[in-house]
Order: sequence, then structure tokens, then C-alpha cells
Amino acid sequence: MSIHAIAPDDIVRTHADGACNAREPLVVLEPLIAFLDEHGIGAGEPSLAPLGEGHSNVTYLVERGGTEFVLRRPPRGPLPPSAHDVLREARVLRALEGRARVPRILAVCEDSAPIGAPFCVMEKIDGHVITDRVPQVLGTPQDQRRLGEELVDALVELHAVDWRAAGLEDFGKPTGYCERQVRRFRGLWDINRTREIAEIDAVAQWLGANLPQSPAATIVHGDFRLGNMVYAPEPPARLAAILDWEMATIGDPLADLGYLATLWSDRDDPTGGPLAITAVTRQPGFLRRDELIARYEERSGRSMTDIRWYQTLAVWKFAIFMEGNYKRAVTGASDDPFNLQFGEGVLQLAAHARELALGGT
Repeated sequence: MSIHAIAPDDIVRTHADGACNAREPLVVLEPLIAFLDEHGIGAGEPSLAPLGEGHSNVTYLVERGGTEFVLRRPPRGPLPPSAHDVLREARVLRALEGRARVPRILAVCEDSAPIGAPFCVMEKIDGHVITDRVPQVLGTPQDQRRLGEELVDALVELHAVDWRAAGLEDFGKPTGYCERQVRRFRGLWDINRTREIAEIDAVAQWLGANLPQSPAATIVHGDFRLGNMVYAPEPPARLAAILDWEMATIGDPLADLGYLATLWSDRDDPTGGPLAITAVTRQPGFLRRDELIARYEERSGRSMTDIRWYQTLAVWKFAIFMEGNYKRAVTGASDDPFNLQFGEGVLQLAAHARELALGGT
């Protein structure tokens, strides 16, 4: 897991200390310590190190009295409605404990008063998060292939969970998922757009006119990709936990597969570009994209007749999300330089979505 720097105003001792800063703090130590004491999580003064790239929910690795755990909270506002909902994430993780490969929730704080936002505390899963390189210990072609096989198998397991029995009856609407996704993201495009991009509108029309017949509803992770997985520390390659559940819902399972396949770099793909966030999978040994899809089809029994529709949806949604990030950068709402790269990247994504819609791969 990658660790990035802590800004001076991110962590303060007391609310009074934070009141002196231009930005609200992300963690207030004294009320956090009281909460941890109340739930029997570690002892003494905690040390915090930020995890991840900092573009989603804020995540800290916390060490306290020899106990390590993870704290998750939303980023600083303003935030879009329903975005970065850590309480929803905690709910699905609790429901999936013992049913899927997930970290265990240790405690949840629904009150914003202690540290400025609701937060949850979960167990730390030891292992490797694979982004731009494969750890040497899993570097054999056999283990590289197994990384992809484990990824697919964990997705099949997730989609086999009885979500009603898990207490998630009201977690999402089991019908009409695809139509709602197209409608929702058409609306989001109207909010996020900074320019006219004809391909976005053309793909929206194609998606709406070619809605697939969805299989039975399942839990949908919503961001199921290699970088959101933890693999066990030692070989053979084994997927230990699925992370980042903030976009989870009940819906069409093939949306997860289409998204995974879209972000899975194949050896024949062009290098670079906004979809190359898992370029590591171009290495020899990793499953090809069609092998990934075929394994899911075999293990799940679901038809892949409409998989191109789901891949197109994934690229189109990605473009719309990234246009929102780009808009925040060009309007001064965000000082994250990461978001500026999507000026050109959104155009590439939109063009690729149109190619997929017209029958490309």
C-alpha cells in the first residue's frame, strides 16, 4: 500500500487547534483516542500514516500500542450528494463478513462531531496491493497468471452472495440497474461538462438504445479492479481482501466484469493513456482480457453476449467522472495536479467508448 505525505493541517490535537487553520482537519486526535478507548482498539498515543493516492475516501494506517488498523473517512467538502459514504461502505463490509473476501469492521462512528466526519475503523490486511509493479515474491509467470485467476474467482464469489440473507434488501434496487446508470450519468455529464464532446452524447444514445437484459441482481462492488485488491504476502498468489466499497450497490453483476475488463491492460493494447492504470497486467504470465472474461463466464454461468455493452458503459462513465475531476481543477475547486491530466484524457476515453460502441474491442 502506498503512503503519501501528511499536510500540516490534516491532523490536529484538539478542535481548538483546528479552528486556527484555513481548512478543517481530517483527524482530531483527542476525540479519536476517546473513541478508540471506548471500543478497546489499541492503547496509548496513535501514529497515523495516509494510505493510497488520496483521490477517494481518506484512509490512514493507524498504529496504537502495537495494534495496527485502518481508519476511513470522507475527504474534505464540499462533496456531491451520496458520494464518499463511509457508513454505507461499513454496512456492506459488515454484511459480507464471512461471505466474501473483505476486511473486518472493528468500529463505526456515525457522528461527525469527534473528527469532523463519520468514520469507520477496520482491520489491516497484510499483503500486496499491486499497481505499477508485481512484488518479486509473486513474480513468476505462474503466480502472475494466478493473480488474475484469483481476481476473477473472488468476483464470482462476491456475485454468488445471497444479498437478501446478508441483510442488504434495501441496499439498492435489484431491477433497472443499466437504465438507471445511463440516465444518471447523462445527468452527471450535464453537471460535469466543461466543453462539448460529441462522442459522449453519441455513446449515451447508443447505450440507451441497446440496453441488455440483465441477469439476476447481485451485490455490485462498483470499483472492482486490480488496484483495489490485497494479495497475501507469500506465494502462491492468493487474493486476501477486496478494498474500497464506497460505490457498492445491488445491481447487474456484469457491470463489475465490464469495468474490470476495461481497466485490464492487455499485451496488444496501446501503451499509455487514461485506461493504462493497470499496465502491469501487460506482462507475460497475466491472463489476457478474453481469458479473464472467459473464466468469469465459466465460473459464474452467466452469458457474455452483451459484454461489449458493459465495457462501453464503463469507459463512458469513466470519462464522465474524470471530466468532473478536470472541471474541479480548471475552476480552482481542487489543487490536485492529478486532475489536470484529464483535459486530454477525457477526449481519449470518449473516443474509445465510441469505438467500443461501434464494435471495437
